[in-house]
Amino acid sequence: MAWTKYQLFLAGLMLTTGSLNTLSAKWADMFSAKGCHDDPEHAFAHPFVQAVGMFMGEFSCLAVFYILLCTDRRRPEPRINPGQSFNPLLFFAPAMCDMTATCIMYVALNMTSASSFQMLRGAVIIFTGLLSVTFLGRRLQKSQWLGILTTIVGLIIVGLADFFSKHKDDTHKLSDVITGDLLIIMAQVIVSVQMVLEEKFVYKHDVHPLKAVGTEGFFGFVVLSLLLIPMYFIHVLEDTLDAFCQIGHEPLILLALLGNTVSIAFFNFAGISVTKEISATTRMVLDSLRTLVIWVVSLALGWEQFHGLQVVGFLVLLVGTALYNGLHRPLLARIPCCAHLLPFDLLLLFGVSQLMNRRPIFPSMLRIDMPRCEPLLQHREMLCSAASVRGAHSLFLRLIRLPEKHSDSNQATTMGSVRCFKLQ
Repeated sequence: MAWTKYQLFLAGLMLTTGSLNTLSAKWADMFSAKGCHDDPEHAFAHPFVQAVGMFMGEFSCLAVFYILLCTDRRRPEPRINPGQSFNPLLFFAPAMCDMTATCIMYVALNMTSASSFQMLRGAVIIFTGLLSVTFLGRRLQKSQWLGILTTIVGLIIVGLADFFSKHKDDTHKLSDVITGDLLIIMAQVIVSVQMVLEEKFVYKHDVHPLKAVGTEGFFGFVVLSLLLIPMYFIHVLEDTLDAFCQIGHEPLILLALLGNTVSIAFFNFAGISVTKEISATTRMVLDSLRTLVIWVVSLALGWEQFHGLQVVGFLVLLVGTALYNGLHRPLLARIPCCAHLLPFDLLLLFGVSQLMNRRPIFPSMLRIDMPRCEPLLQHREMLCSAASVRGAHSLFLRLIRLPEKHSDSNQATTMGSVRCFKLQ
């Protein structure tokens, strides 16, 4: 099914703002300007000030949420579900993880290239997968373990590309580049802890995504803004006054910081909207594509030099991400000879979503409540045939249109006009 103009707009907005977010942060790092005490020009190295701007952008998502909610309530039939009430302090621990990881990554961005920064952030799936097994009791599929191993190989290749390319590049010292790359990977460990905390304590409360992002942004903005005060007296960490003086001497720095703040707000909004209007799979693909956009723009602007190993590393990371998130399954489901390799429940979901003119969604590490699908197991052969998916759709509808007393309201979710069991 062809995308509507609105869906194309959302995809373009997500890709553009996601790329601008990293590029604007790197652009700010490349400026040099005088400080407050007639010192000679020096680089704008203020990662904590940049992080405050980013959290301000996330905090603005909270305002967007309430504006949309007020607008929606004026309609005859409101469509936005505000979610259940919850204790906002649930978001404090994930917000502190987000704050710590963001500050570390902005420090690292001063030391390495924008493209390597974005590629190495793919390491998050390694630690998220391992922590979900350890703390959430989740079992990873073989394709996900393969995706993790592939990602590790991709990270090694990107690291080697940085090592070899910096012999020809005077913009960063080799020691700085290695340190920056290691800091990015370290930050992904903290990001994965944030994701596990959110899944274990936050997601069960059915909070609207914009409200969740905005609440975390609020905590991050307030705490980090307060931390800037003692940091001013420890100039090794941050000198906020010097940052504002440099902005005064070079107004383009302010433009870069505003670009970072505004882009993160629109990126979060566009990402949530893409998941809602198209699919989570599309959001993953677009997030991978923005790495390519960042790399191409950095090359075009002369911010870094081309190295063939980076191409190989990017492609390997792309394959690893695809395997971990199950993006290979729609392709296998379309090939009759490979369909039997997929789990039965995923084939069923794929067939139904196709017939409903929706993009297939394959959430990783999830499965349909199989006891309710027992009547379909006898039709396994038919369901594994690409030519007989309409029969699967008919059987599926007969199965799920049972009286409400047979359904579990906590396990069910609405997909169009069809009721299907939430994969868990």
